[in-house]
Amino acid sequence: MEIIRSMFYFILAGVFEIGGGYLIWLWIREGKSILYGVIGAIALILYGIIPTLQPPSANFGRVYATYGGIFIVLSILWGWKIDNMLPDKFDLIGGVIALVGVTIIMYAPRG
Repeated sequence: MEIIRSMFYFILAGVFEIGGGYLIWLWIREGKSILYGVIGAIALILYGIIPTLQPPSANFGRVYATYGGIFIVLSILWGWKIDNMLPDKFDLIGGVIALVGVTIIMYAPRG
């Protein structure tokens, strides 16, 4: 159950970081309302808080290393679903490699 909760927090952090960054991108690059920027900034603040909800045994470096791999996969999915950029085989291979790496970093049994 702890691994499922941990993965949930990683995914939630990714949605807030990518979503917040995307809203700021729309505000600055696409000329959307400043409200996009404000909501994006709030989402980015929440992104900074969410990783602290990881299990107490997880240290900062390990959490952020793991999050980096999750971020890779979520960014590929965001590009596919939001920007309509179909991932190619290299995106998929890289995403799988990242997920294998984060599984080892965060969840491997340690003695």
